[in-house]
Amino acid sequence: MKISLIIPCFNEEESLPLLVQEIDRVIDSENLDAEVLLVDDGSRDATPDLIRKTAQARPDRYKGIIFRRNHGQTAAMLAGIDHASGDVLVPLDADLQNPPSEIPKLLAKLEEGYDVVSGWRKDRQDKALTRKLPSRIANWLIGKIGGLPLHDYGCSLKAYRREVIQGVRLYGEMHRFIPIYAKWQGARVTEIPVEHRARALGTSKYGLNRTFKVLLDLLTVKFLGDYGQKPIYFFGGLGMILCGLGTLSGIETLVEKALWGVKVHTNPFIILAVFLFIVGVQAIMMGLLADLQMRTFYESQDKRTYLVLETVGFHPSGDDFSESTTRQFPTEGR
Repeated sequence: MKISLIIPCFNEEESLPLLVQEIDRVIDSENLDAEVLLVDDGSRDATPDLIRKTAQARPDRYKGIIFRRNHGQTAAMLAGIDHASGDVLVPLDADLQNPPSEIPKLLAKLEEGYDVVSGWRKDRQDKALTRKLPSRIANWLIGKIGGLPLHDYGCSLKAYRREVIQGVRLYGEMHRFIPIYAKWQGARVTEIPVEHRARALGTSKYGLNRTFKVLLDLLTVKFLGDYGQKPIYFFGGLGMILCGLGTLSGIETLVEKALWGVKVHTNPFIILAVFLFIVGVQAIMMGLLADLQMRTFYESQDKRTYLVLETVGFHPSGDDFSESTTRQFPTEGR
């Protein structure tokens, strides 16, 4: 297998030379067929120059991608995925907190038949209150909502078979949700503990504000997972509930008029009835528009609404949208 290491970098001039040394040591000692994609995310220090020099000195191993400005870790990771040529993609932070020496462990687990192996910083060397506690809460919530219970979604060190994330488009802070996307593709996902070091060089780019961004992105992931192909079910269902509540409010207005002589135009329930019914109709119309947009998305690009793992008895050129595989999958960890 050819391995593509994808390393987003932002103001990492101190750690990058040491990281390159550790990567070279691992690749040479393990005799890996590997390329390393260093993605500069609009750094304001010497990081872009270091990436250029590294890629020019070792073009057989290192590739450089330099952003015009800062776009965020997710965009940097997506750029690496788009430019990678390996069969296995391994994202890695540039801060040396997850050492490259852990990569062979992920690859060995991948060889057992898994499609995604996620790193778990079991003994995490970060501040308890500002980093570890919010991370545990977020990981629990992501696991519950996403349906894939992992201990550490925030650990960048993971290994993916290329086919399970081919064509994945990422926005916001969604790189941490790639295992969920892969699961939607039918991938076999597991996790293993990996070493985690305290940050010794540079400064952390993470803060508590990132937790709120992740939670908002989680809502998007949940919506895409449950209603991505049929948004009318969400908006239409919400609209019908609102219309029903509006109808009940209108009935309440009539009841009060009949029993106690409350004038309709002075009854606040009539305002509530009209408001709920209008919003309900708008929600239904929004669902119809979203459904039409979803159909345009699939049909304009000739995308399928299903995924084929294997076909038997067909001519090899008969279905260019299906894949055939004989890889054996494990029964645990599904």
